[in-house]
Amino acid sequence: MTLSTTTTSLQQGLFSAADSLRSKMDASQYKNYLLGTVFYKYLSDHMLYNVLELLSDEPDGTLDEAQKIYEDNADDAELVNELRVSLGYVIEPEYTYNSILKAVNNHTFQVKQLGDAFNKLESSDQDFEGLFDDYDLYSKSLGSTAQKRTDTIAGVIQAIGKIELVKTPGDSLGDAYEYLISQFASESGKKAGEFYTPQQVSELLTRLTLVGKDYSAGMTVYDPAMGSGSLLLNFKKYGSAHDRVTYYGQEINTSTYNLAKMNLILHNIDQANRHLRNGDTLDEDWPAEEVNNFDAVVMNPPYSLKWSANKGFLDDPRFSPYGVLPPKSKADYAFLLHGYYHLKHSGVMSIVLPHGVLFRGGAEGKIRQKLLENGAIDAIIGLPANLFYSTGIPTVIVVLKKDKQDRDVMFIDASKGFEKVKTQNKLREEDINRILNTYSARQDAEKYAHLAKFDEIKENDFNLNIPRYVDTFEEEPPVDVQKLVADMASITKEEEKTTSEIKHSLDELVGTNPEAQKSLNQLKDIL
Repeated sequence: MTLSTTTTSLQQGLFSAADSLRSKMDASQYKNYLLGTVFYKYLSDHMLYNVLELLSDEPDGTLDEAQKIYEDNADDAELVNELRVSLGYVIEPEYTYNSILKAVNNHTFQVKQLGDAFNKLESSDQDFEGLFDDYDLYSKSLGSTAQKRTDTIAGVIQAIGKIELVKTPGDSLGDAYEYLISQFASESGKKAGEFYTPQQVSELLTRLTLVGKDYSAGMTVYDPAMGSGSLLLNFKKYGSAHDRVTYYGQEINTSTYNLAKMNLILHNIDQANRHLRNGDTLDEDWPAEEVNNFDAVVMNPPYSLKWSANKGFLDDPRFSPYGVLPPKSKADYAFLLHGYYHLKHSGVMSIVLPHGVLFRGGAEGKIRQKLLENGAIDAIIGLPANLFYSTGIPTVIVVLKKDKQDRDVMFIDASKGFEKVKTQNKLREEDINRILNTYSARQDAEKYAHLAKFDEIKENDFNLNIPRYVDTFEEEPPVDVQKLVADMASITKEEEKTTSEIKHSLDELVGTNPEAQKSLNQLKDIL
């Protein structure tokens, strides 16, 4: 079975496991149950397979065999210590997924067993703290009675229990998990904006920061509004460093932050290479110590979010060089400046923002001018509307650098390059490649791209609105007047012929009574 076939099979199996929940609650709710169950089964099964390798002559044995061996050796302190050192956690025999699934099949399962299992895992290591807070075992959404709630959870456990999660090639499990997140986003609609950036946009943001760079020796990446961590993980897929990427991410929403932790773990990111934080990116700068400048910064922050804009931030090194703060009503430039501050001198940053950042005045205009005068803005890329689940508005990608040798800005109008999939627009691979090739070439392309010199931008009062630089106007084709006259004459002639035929037909009709004859005569008069 090929990797793609394995991944597809996993995707289908995992998503079908949500069937018992779909009729009961919104996708933004049931994702917590399904993803949490998948994650717990993965950790439990991974541990049991490790037990097989350590204690069995048949390391390719089944989970049931591993469970039996584990139960027989549960008091072996050396085994427990070795598991804790190698895995970072230990799940007691009665709380393994295998044991819980057995209770479900024997009709002895109680939700408390699963709740206790989660609590013990969360308390065993700081890395797992609070991971299952959103897994509400007693929610009325699961059923109106305790038994119905138990049956619903049992159905999820059984459905996931049939799927092999550990012995999968490459990143197939991580990719299947990513697929689940995207499906939940699609079903959740606007509620999904806080945790998911469409994969095609993530790919573009990532690859823009890699153009012309060689990070084969390793790299550091940072997403200050990381959501589910999908954007960060693209550096493993598209970068040359692969397993030598160190990930930094911050997320204000605790549920989403937990989702990101699960996502990175299921993509086999070592604990030493993942540095994630649950916090407010704007109110409290992070990271402030150790590594705090990165090879790549990527971000899709919430658009035009309100923030405190406290005057104390004028002394914050992230904002102080610009002399003003972004307005309280719109934090777009606050996110941009935060990310740019944490960019290495040789690094590249790409961020998705609403079009307003290109032309709004006031404090934003002053910040934009300062950035342009410093040569910080490398490219402005206009994206199609309706790419995101959270909003239908068109957006732009702003690419920034610190080591530019000029102050030119590459403008690309990619707003017309997409395909429509159901109610959503989607970037195709050909659209992504055209953007990347144009960005790399930095040459004008008719009705698509323009490399604007600083003087040209200055003449436009530092307004970066794309139509000022890329003329996409399509002239109407000239009207052939003679052909138009001929067509009108032909139509008139055809009308006269048709009217004559109708009149002839009416002349042959006779009303069956005086009233009908009167109506028939009126129709003849009209014609």
